[in-house]
Amino acid sequence: MKRNPMKIRIRRAEIKRFMKYMVGGGLYFWVGYAVFAFCYSVLHWNWFWAKVAGDIVGWTLNYFVQRFWAFSDRASLSEMKHAGRYVFIETIGFILDYLIIAGLYHIGISPYIGFFLSSAFFTVWSYSWYKYWVFPEKRLPTNKPAV
Repeated sequence: MKRNPMKIRIRRAEIKRFMKYMVGGGLYFWVGYAVFAFCYSVLHWNWFWAKVAGDIVGWTLNYFVQRFWAFSDRASLSEMKHAGRYVFIETIGFILDYLIIAGLYHIGISPYIGFFLSSAFFTVWSYSWYKYWVFPEKRLPTNKPAV
């Protein structure tokens, strides 16, 4: 059985993109986690406001990694459209994330553990949204004959 070299290249490129995405996601998670831990455990902020501070820092770093590295070849929209879509989908994610962590906190699970549980869901959620909507693939112009 002969392998299709084009499919192999596409698969490799997608794996490479996913690994870059994971670097950005890891940066978001660990820097956001550190900011959260500092605000929550050292400054004794409420978990909600500590998480907001961590997310603001993490989202900012993540956007730059995703936009200018992981999905850099997909700059098919204006910068404002990419940023607007990113903020929109992260706002929805923000609400879901907080509901997950608040629900876990309510049943006695530490927000520190909630971060990890929530991040498992958002690894798949965010990649899908980034790939297909926030940083969509460039469309090739169609050469239709004039009628």
